[in-house]
Amino acid sequence: MKPARFDYHDPRTLDEVLRLLGSLEDARLLAGGQSLIPMLNMRLVQPKHIIDLNRVEELSYIHLEGEVLEIGAMTRQRDIELSELVRERFPLMHEAVQLVGHRQTRNRGTIGGSLCQLDPSAELVSVAAIVGAKVIVASQSTRREIPFAKFPAGLMTPAIDPTELLVAIRFPLWKAGHGYGFEEFARRHGDFALASAAALLEFDGHRITRASVTVGGIAPLPQALSATVEGRSPSDALFDEAAEACDALDAMDDINLSGAYKRHIAKAMVKRALRKAHGRISKH
Repeated sequence: MKPARFDYHDPRTLDEVLRLLGSLEDARLLAGGQSLIPMLNMRLVQPKHIIDLNRVEELSYIHLEGEVLEIGAMTRQRDIELSELVRERFPLMHEAVQLVGHRQTRNRGTIGGSLCQLDPSAELVSVAAIVGAKVIVASQSTRREIPFAKFPAGLMTPAIDPTELLVAIRFPLWKAGHGYGFEEFARRHGDFALASAAALLEFDGHRITRASVTVGGIAPLPQALSATVEGRSPSDALFDEAAEACDALDAMDDINLSGAYKRHIAKAMVKRALRKAHGRISKH
């Protein structure tokens, strides 16, 4: 199929984009196009205007500010994957982004597009959730910072006004030497994850001093695992115990799997992510 008729806009600066958003009715933003183009072609969405962000260079960057990594919304997923700064300071993101689709999709897909799409299976959504990222949105008159936990308004819907644009994401970094692991289960490489788990650990040589585990893919939004491993010595038994907390998580039934089976898969992903994180503590 072909998309319904729309007016195309090709701004070159952020100010131009914000002026268009503030003046046009029924406009959609084109970033990487990995989600929007198929929806346009199938006529699932029929906006009157398309605003192309691909030539707005000021929205594409990766900067380190103290212990916060800031990434512009139009930064390609492939650029994140190849960034030495991301690899060294935020290895969980480096690992997770390699699981996003295939290289061809990462060449075009953007971090801002992924976060605004808020697909339950999206790896970068889980990464933003586990570290408590903050998103920066702007309009012609305002610029504000939103904790990622408050960014979703519902299933695949960000809590921003139609006149606002996501311009950057700020990721607080864990201290050097932490352990990390990202695991997901999909039918084939590059497919949407049926369940995923991200884990971060800090260790003083005897006990886990800080821990965070997030489960994705089984519910509309990533969920923090409530199991407490902090203050305890790491072991396979502890990680198996932590994974049992998946039984308390929300999980959606769909045409492929029951919620109960998704929780079963999530347990395996949590165990793997925690063991991987523990094994990496001394290597970074």
